[in-house]
Amino acid sequence: MMGLFIALVVSAAVSLRGASRVLELWGTVFELPEAAPAWYTGRLWLLRVGYYKLTRPKAQATDWVWIIDHTIQLGAQKCLVSLGVRLSAVPAPGTCLRHEDVEPIALYPVQTSNGEVVYQQLTAAMAHTGVPREILSDGGSDLQAGIAQFQQAHPETQAIYDIKHKTALVLKHELAEEPLWKAFTQQAAQTKQRVQQTPLAFLAPPAQRRKARYMNVDILIRWGTKVFAYLAQPRQTGAEQVTAEQLATAYGWLHEFREPLRDWNELLQIVEATEQWVRSQGLSPACAQALMPQVTLLVRTARGQRVAQHLLTFVETEAAKAAPHERFLGSSEVIESVFGKLKRLEQHQAHSGFTGLVRAVGALVSTTTQTVIKQALETVPTSQVRQWCQQHLGPSVQAKRHQAFRQLKPAEENQSHFQQAA
Repeated sequence: MMGLFIALVVSAAVSLRGASRVLELWGTVFELPEAAPAWYTGRLWLLRVGYYKLTRPKAQATDWVWIIDHTIQLGAQKCLVSLGVRLSAVPAPGTCLRHEDVEPIALYPVQTSNGEVVYQQLTAAMAHTGVPREILSDGGSDLQAGIAQFQQAHPETQAIYDIKHKTALVLKHELAEEPLWKAFTQQAAQTKQRVQQTPLAFLAPPAQRRKARYMNVDILIRWGTKVFAYLAQPRQTGAEQVTAEQLATAYGWLHEFREPLRDWNELLQIVEATEQWVRSQGLSPACAQALMPQVTLLVRTARGQRVAQHLLTFVETEAAKAAPHERFLGSSEVIESVFGKLKRLEQHQAHSGFTGLVRAVGALVSTTTQTVIKQALETVPTSQVRQWCQQHLGPSVQAKRHQAFRQLKPAEENQSHFQQAA
């Protein structure tokens, strides 16, 4: 029952309350004697499993890779998460790193973060695995400063910059100040507002993110390419008839961007080919030479050649940090994916600052067998998890809001009575 509840939440994207209801229905259909667990009981199981995985002993070795990043929510607090995998256990070339491949190493909620704080956190994490061979991050300023300080004390550690963040910087450099790109994004945003409540909504542009915008330009470029192709051969998609005049009014502006879209699509293909290679093949000596033919085939313009050469040089520089027999990781997408799963688990609670559910990060990675669950529930009491939450998290933003409004309630009631009397 415990294993099924955790599997529903972690692997099947079912909410805590949904998992409890599923098990209740399961018990009713099959007339099981056991009562279905309440959602809050299942939540505590999840936190205890996460706590156990985070604190259980790890192998002390010299080939650990730490994948580190901050997750933030409403409020001033941020949390440094470190996931780890040994180079000897990295999946074979051609296979991307999965959640079950990594082990939770550390979880450090803090009110403020800078290079010194990150350095202290990395130093503390050494107690779990020893000095890592590689630290992979997105190059945030505080992370970069902390890692640099850590490397001074431990020169055997190599710092690797995540390929996805690198390609986002390359695209930002190429597109941010380009007038045509600015005009394209503005037209797309305005078009979305105009058509989203009309029969043309099926062609509406995607929402544009304000944060990490250049990590998601692929969605907008592909939209423009597909809609342009549709305009050349429009097809009816339902009972409502869309006229050629309506299409021209709403999307005729795309014709001005025919050539720019081809150029941007070239950059996108070069970037994605590089990302996929590093994600699945890793970084090893001579990997840039193996990547070169695949990228060169996509080059059509001088601009594309410049971007391709820049990325090949970056891959070659990062790969040179590995010894001849080593294959480093070059993509931190696994930790970004874990953060996404955590926010899905938290749902609306993610808007209230960190809660105890952040401890569930440990349960979202590595394998969760029946043995792991048994050991977790036998060795981690609920009181230990609650004590950690009180010590490291304190009251959430939502709890502070309730406290503030509860204190104001008598005054509001008195004011209400005064107004009624008047």
